[in-house]
Amino acid sequence: MIDPVLSARFRRIGLMTLAAVYLVILMGGIVRASGAGMGCPDWPKCFGLFIPPAEEAQLPANYHEIYQDRGYADTRFNPVKTWTEYVNRLVGASAGILVFLTVLASRHFRRGDPAVFNLSLATFFLMGFQGWLGARVVANHLNPWIITGHMLTAFAIVVLLLYAIARSQKDSLAAVDASRLPPRFKTVLAAAMGMTLLQIAMGTQIRQAMDPLIFTQLVHGDGGDRSLWRDSFPIIFYVHRSFSSVILFTNLWLAWKVWQNISRDSLLFRFALVLAGLVVTAVLSGVSLDRLGFPAVVQPVHLLMANLIFGAQFFLFWVCRYSAEQGV
Repeated sequence: MIDPVLSARFRRIGLMTLAAVYLVILMGGIVRASGAGMGCPDWPKCFGLFIPPAEEAQLPANYHEIYQDRGYADTRFNPVKTWTEYVNRLVGASAGILVFLTVLASRHFRRGDPAVFNLSLATFFLMGFQGWLGARVVANHLNPWIITGHMLTAFAIVVLLLYAIARSQKDSLAAVDASRLPPRFKTVLAAAMGMTLLQIAMGTQIRQAMDPLIFTQLVHGDGGDRSLWRDSFPIIFYVHRSFSSVILFTNLWLAWKVWQNISRDSLLFRFALVLAGLVVTAVLSGVSLDRLGFPAVVQPVHLLMANLIFGAQFFLFWVCRYSAEQGV
């Protein structure tokens, strides 16, 4: 039996870590959408400094030649892009520290439920791999496949953290009354999770198709009319756009069933409302991307919503699972 105080401490630290990882995902989307990935052309330092300069005059006069010799041709200091990338690195480092604290807090579960400790430890190692991938992104001049791997690793970290947190609280989650939900609710929820994963996978493919156009516009100032970019997209773009309707109605069905059958003060009810709000926001941001010429400000929001949707679905699934195990 785990001490309730220690369990609550793990939950608090775990949720803080989860919020930090979601912030990492948001910052990564901002960096990618704004073209700030090479704002710091070296790693772990930025222009050879632990704290980057605020203006070009603080750099050596021949810094162009210095970085050209290192394989970074056409390096130009841009304070906005440099500090955007630098803040992204700071957020990532902060998340790494919180993951380490999560591992420390999970050590009390090694006897009562070792899976919680193992999941936390796996998250820690995956976070280290994520840092290494971040360095590879810079070293490989923003290779889109490595960038996608970097984002998917963050997604995997979220899944591990969520499961560790849910498992650590399974006794309290078992008290949630899900008995009035229809028998097929969990099946539809599992299908909705699969749909979300498929939609995210298609989104990464679309993003990779966009990268050359975005790079041309941000770096060379000649990306053409953004509203015409869709003409260059693969057929998967149109599948992704149409599939969003299926995802919308599936998740709204889930939220409606919870609304009909679950008490208003239940954790399950609150999370179902959050899920519905996230899905609607994701669809609206997707429509904005499609109709407004892929504005950079909307891209990270759309990415974050997709990750939050799966997180909400995943948590709801485990609430239902632990409730069923207790025969509620």
